[in-house]
Amino acid sequence: MARMEMIGAFALTEPDHGSDSVALETTARREGDTWVLDGAKRWIGNASYAHVIVIYARDVADGQVKAFVLEREPDTEFPAGFEPTVITGKIGKRAILQPDIVISGLRIPEADRLPGCSSFKDVNRVLSTTRGGVAVETLGHAVAAYEAAVAYAGQRVQFGKPIAGHQLVQGQLATMLADVTNIKLTCFRLLELQDQGRLTGPMASLAKMSAARQARRVTSMARDILGGNGLLLENHVARHLTDMEVVYTYEGTDSMQSLIVGRAITGVSAFA
Repeated sequence: MARMEMIGAFALTEPDHGSDSVALETTARREGDTWVLDGAKRWIGNASYAHVIVIYARDVADGQVKAFVLEREPDTEFPAGFEPTVITGKIGKRAILQPDIVISGLRIPEADRLPGCSSFKDVNRVLSTTRGGVAVETLGHAVAAYEAAVAYAGQRVQFGKPIAGHQLVQGQLATMLADVTNIKLTCFRLLELQDQGRLTGPMASLAKMSAARQARRVTSMARDILGGNGLLLENHVARHLTDMEVVYTYEGTDSMQSLIVGRAITGVSAFA
């Protein structure tokens, strides 16, 4: 996978369990040296063509969430009991295929169960890392949108001069640069803490929440500066704008990140 010779996927989210993924309903039942999985997954990126898929399911014996690895060789069919159907009609992240998956009697050897995952607490350790990655991803969208807006403002002439010479546009560009800088500093600190082994779940949630909010604003301002031309795919800003709508939601919505951070601040859970 590191050499990009195989593709991986992470199967956690379900049709009825997105933000409350802790309540997932996909089950795993052990039969000797084999586990039998039943349930459904949704929005699982790459899973329609991946070679390695980590599937999270609840052990019917102890009620704990465990992780199972489904592997297949390149150019071979998925095993019986795993049926992905690609979701169509997305407005963003169109480069990634995300299917609905029906899991029915899927058999996974005990040897392919991840021993490091014995409860949802272990899943949360993974989510802390991926949320940090999403924060870094927002930086890419924000920088691209900002640079496109600066370039456009310098060449687009209205009322006899480039729009870069208008106060309102300069005000927007200044706000965008401040947001980009804040995201960058947040990401640098997040990665530093991760390297030191000091990154916590609430820290990752704070980074994802803050970075996504700011990057969403940057891409929206860039679209505004480009006016009607910002709606054209050839100018790329619309792509970053719609992709940010997806980033704003996945790996935990803004509301979920706020609740995680709020619990860390107050010591009181407000999830329900």
